[in-house]
Amino acid sequence: MENSRNLEEYMQIFLSGNVAGSLVFDHVKGWYTHQNEFNILFLCYEEMIQDLRGAVLKICKFIGKELSSQEVDKVVEMSTFKNMKADPRATIAKTYEECYGLKKIAHLRKGTVGDWKNIMTVSQSERFDNIFQAQMKDIGLKFIWDLKEIQSTQHGKLQ
Repeated sequence: MENSRNLEEYMQIFLSGNVAGSLVFDHVKGWYTHQNEFNILFLCYEEMIQDLRGAVLKICKFIGKELSSQEVDKVVEMSTFKNMKADPRATIAKTYEECYGLKKIAHLRKGTVGDWKNIMTVSQSERFDNIFQAQMKDIGLKFIWDLKEIQSTQHGKLQ
């Protein structure tokens, strides 16, 4: 990432898998295919934005931890984007600086679901979508790209 100068260049590097770790699609598929073996819970950021309390309860159920209503309220409060962004223990900017020599990394950007529409061009978005669809077609994970999609789906179920 430190060698990329703009989003287009970084997208090429990212989508080819020439980033720290590996191709993100291989990473997700690898963990997903072993989720039962390693007892892994998949939880999307968008799910947490939509229903943070529900996400906290899902995590509690997954780990077998019962919390009082007040304890859940406290976890929810401390887990808001605003509070996580303000807590230095919740960011990894220092790790980026230590490991990669990168400074001023905005790891927790805005907390806005769907903000990619304001950053990527239509061409970049289409290219990502095509590669994403090809790479993730056999994975049963539901990815949420826009909260409006969820709201319209839920609205349709309510009728």
